[in-house]
Amino acid sequence: MTDFSGLPLVIEPADLQARLAAPGLILVDLTSVNRYGSGHIPGARFVDPKRTQLGQPPAPGLLPAKGDLEKLFGELGHTADSVYVVYDDEGGGWAGRFIWLLDVIGHTHYHYLNGGVQAWPANSLSTEVPALATGIPSLTLHEEPTATREYLQSRLGAADLAIWDARSPQEYRGEKVLAAKGGHIPGAVNFEWTAGMDLNDHLRIRRDMPEILEQLGISKDKEVVTHCQTHHRSGFTYLVAKHLGYPRVKAYAGSWGEWGNHPDTPVDV
Repeated sequence: MTDFSGLPLVIEPADLQARLAAPGLILVDLTSVNRYGSGHIPGARFVDPKRTQLGQPPAPGLLPAKGDLEKLFGELGHTADSVYVVYDDEGGGWAGRFIWLLDVIGHTHYHYLNGGVQAWPANSLSTEVPALATGIPSLTLHEEPTATREYLQSRLGAADLAIWDARSPQEYRGEKVLAAKGGHIPGAVNFEWTAGMDLNDHLRIRRDMPEILEQLGISKDKEVVTHCQTHHRSGFTYLVAKHLGYPRVKAYAGSWGEWGNHPDTPVDV
């Protein structure tokens, strides 16, 4: 872990380039089979983003089964001392969700590559595929990083709660309906995930995100619960809040897939 000690959660390509040979590094690529096969950061192991989700309707974004997580992390060679660097090709959605998974299993040694493969020098990509590791780790799943539907309903209206809705404005307003009900969770603030990326700088996290969140009322004195439809887009917003040092951050993994299809959930439009 010493090679990465002192680095922030979000690191730059130069930080990683100098540490690609570090012992204990697990570099995770969450792009796509084709993208990975055409060129990835040397040493990266591909993880199909779908393996980070339960994948069952009506709430496919819920946590995978414990056995499936143990198989996944076993293939990656997970140990208590591993240092993860995670990236994707979309600005941090899937990578942020994977960081949430690391929080769920209680593993705190991780970093996000700012901008992902988009920010990596194209002439330094590799097509070599590392062999899968063997062994099945015994994982302990922690509830703290996750807000259940019941928990969120019990907290609605609390002065110290900020619900960050990472969906599109059309979904938020109920104009685009992707569940039995359209609209948003009462009190939720909408800031679409892609609006937090710098489109002129390889999809890096915008530098003015602290000011934007303060203006939206998503402040550090509040518990932040973020969601989208399946906790994919809100992987990015979860990552951003963690990156900015928010002390209380939870992901609502059920997201709108669960909330919008449940008969007893309140909805605003």
